[in-house]
Amino acid sequence: MALQNAANDSVDEIGRVAAAEGIDAHFAKGGYLRVATNELQLGRLKAAVELARSWGQTEDDLRLLDRVETRSRINADGVFGGLFTPHCAAIHPARLVRGLAEAVERRGVVIFERTTATEIAPGVVRTNHGDVRAEVVVRALEGYTPSLKGHKRTLLPMYSLMIATEPMPDELWDDIGWRDRETFNDDRRFLIYAQRTADHRIAFGGRGAPYHLGSQISDSFEHPRGVHADLRHSLVQLFPGLRDVAITHRWGGVLGVPRDWFASLDYDQTTGVARAGGYSGDGVTLTNLAGRTLADLITGTKSEIASLPWVGHRSRSFEPEPLRFLGINTGMRLAAAIDSREQRTGRHARLLDTAMNILTGH
Repeated sequence: MALQNAANDSVDEIGRVAAAEGIDAHFAKGGYLRVATNELQLGRLKAAVELARSWGQTEDDLRLLDRVETRSRINADGVFGGLFTPHCAAIHPARLVRGLAEAVERRGVVIFERTTATEIAPGVVRTNHGDVRAEVVVRALEGYTPSLKGHKRTLLPMYSLMIATEPMPDELWDDIGWRDRETFNDDRRFLIYAQRTADHRIAFGGRGAPYHLGSQISDSFEHPRGVHADLRHSLVQLFPGLRDVAITHRWGGVLGVPRDWFASLDYDQTTGVARAGGYSGDGVTLTNLAGRTLADLITGTKSEIASLPWVGHRSRSFEPEPLRFLGINTGMRLAAAIDSREQRTGRHARLLDTAMNILTGH
């Protein structure tokens, strides 16, 4: 709970820093809405609330919404109910990154782009343009970690893809609602997520791109055949009124996923090497918390966040190839099959669900 509360506080910290530094990152703390589109999903949402209560969370942290309450927030099709927490914000992450870069450069930090790090050792980072030496080196490469020597199995590079609609007129938004710019997803296994942007689009993303043998990373993997079309199909399923709305942007990027899906960080005083990562898609908030925590660890500052349970946690390595390739891609296919079967039959696919969890470690 201390870690969860610290993550919740980090959402507000990001908004505070953005305001203080004059970063127009389109920050809007409208909360997070997770909807159920069948009875099975609704049952899982109810169980999630019961679990949250057992850990001491109250209605102010997480509450169950009925169908009417859910659709009064976001009028998605086929909704049975939803979960809502206020501890989340919509943001334009690229604007945030650029604004933070400018903020640290004003403080004398030098950022070297187009410089490929190939190896990290105590006191040195080897790059394609020469060695960089420092007393403290922080490895924070997330999905690109496997490109470093000796880290092929440390984190899994998993692609997440997105589409964005054209800016939509007021009459469409009057039907959809979404007035508070809540972040949004549903309870399917094959994750989707969305937000209403400040310029009146829907940015809609999800999984579906395959994992590539040997933890390969390539710009070409950001546009796999059919996945962006599948995302549009899911968008229209949830919002049938958007059938004729144009998709103006399609893109993707790679996440860093640890074997146990548990983000972590650490600092070794003897070597001067620190690390942070494994955010699995929650990086906008968790990088903020990790950065502040590493600052305390490196400077020897005693703080509550420096003793949170993710500090010093070590996830085991992923399996060698081709087991990694077979396990991850089979697990993703099972997730899609489970969603399809549950939606079609209304019955829990327990055997498939167990197999997927074993394969993905999730």
